Amino acid sequence: MAEIPGGMSASAVRAAHEIRVVVGRLRRRIKETYDLEELTPSQTSALSRLSKEGPASASALAAAERVRPQSMAATLAVLDQRGLIQRRPDPDDGRRQLVSVSDTGSAFLDDKRRAGEEWLAQALETGYTEAERETILEALALLDRLSRA
Repeated sequence: MAEIPGGMSASAVRAAHEIRVVVGRLRRRIKETYDLEELTPSQTSALSRLSKEGPASASALAAAERVRPQSMAATLAVLDQRGLIQRRPDPDDGRRQLVSVSDTGSAFLDDKRRAGEEWLAQALETGYTEAERETILEALALLDRLSRA
């Protein structure tokens, strides 16, 4: 039997594993609700990062996404062609451009998020009782507390 690290309880170790597995599955399942033909995962990831973190240079975005600058250039070219991003000169370095999400890109991301939430709400409505949904909400409050620790 595997030794439990640092004197932790077996329940803490099991909970950590189960949370990681379930969150990963839910995340993948929610992503499946999106129209996968629209953007690749790399394109969606770059667009989402720009939405969350704000304007960035292509090189900074490549580093954050852990891809080669050439790969990011190709990703941004597709996003630009679809009108999902906008480029403007960097006020601190005229040789660089800053990339940000366009209004069209924001609407696109909002639609994706809404589709995921609608799927999740429907699954909760049809697959769980009111008491089970309340239990889920209580567990989520505990997980939220964990996320702030």
